[in-house]
Amino acid sequence: MLKVTDLKVSYGAITAVKGVSFHVNEGEIVSLIGANGAGKTTIMHAVSGLLKAASGQCEFMGNNISAMPPHKITALGLAQVPEGRRIFAKMTVQENLSMGAYLTRSKDYQRIYELFPRLYERRKQLAGTLSGGEQQMLAMGRALMSHPKMLLLDEPSMGLAPILVKDIFRIIRECNETGVTILLVEQNANMALSISDRAYVLETGLVALEGSAKDLISNDDVKKAYLGA
Repeated sequence: MLKVTDLKVSYGAITAVKGVSFHVNEGEIVSLIGANGAGKTTIMHAVSGLLKAASGQCEFMGNNISAMPPHKITALGLAQVPEGRRIFAKMTVQENLSMGAYLTRSKDYQRIYELFPRLYERRKQLAGTLSGGEQQMLAMGRALMSHPKMLLLDEPSMGLAPILVKDIFRIIRECNETGVTILLVEQNANMALSISDRAYVLETGLVALEGSAKDLISNDDVKKAYLGA
């Protein structure tokens, strides 16, 4: 479904991503894990069109999206939930969700409210008054309003209490079970690997390890570096 080949991304003279290749098959959850500065978020921004790559190619469902603007990539069915829970704070929950449907003109709120019952309870509430976990649910719900085939999730657990982290990862799995393919960037490697089919370990802009999530979670180097073992 998604194929990234020899991707290189620079910020001025600094090369943040140095030739990364990976793929995501339809129906999978694939994680990119690694320390801060490894290039995870930069890769997500390049795939979604928010950053222009220096070289390499991104293909989504057979389409070369390397030079496409973000809205055209979204129209193909590839939606991103960026880091930082970016919402419209002065709009209600339901108004935020409607912004996610601008391409499809869909008003299928019921599907989102079934996945996120807490959003239904707060549908008339201003988004800026929601808790951090609720704002993350809203960001995910808004992306899902466009009926994406694939969802890019960037650090969904950032800043959340442990009990909310469990909720978010349960919802990610439920989204996947409804047919949405997931590419997940996450520093909480334990949680990411626990729900993933496969994963890539990034170090300083390069893929250091790749394999099934089951194999990586039992890998001694991964345990020492990322799993607190």
